[in-house]
Amino acid sequence: MKALILVAKLAIAFVWLVLLVNIVHPFPGVAAMALYIMTAFLFMMHGLQMLIFIGAFGDKINMSGWEKWSILIFGIFALLDIRRKHMM
Repeated sequence: MKALILVAKLAIAFVWLVLLVNIVHPFPGVAAMALYIMTAFLFMMHGLQMLIFIGAFGDKINMSGWEKWSILIFGIFALLDIRRKHMM
């Protein structure tokens, strides 16, 4: 399970890399606009996950600062990793 979570985090990191490259050097045509929308959506969804998780479990488990920010970056895969570390 740990290896699968690592592979999934690498995939999400690659997605973020593509989205951030699009911000710095936009892709041609309509692709740039679609990637801008995906960037905003991904940021909002992972931000919402982070706020909900920290609001629900922030006082029950002791998470490091990196674990909190990793939810914003990796989403559900960071949550699965945190669950494996702290709740099992």
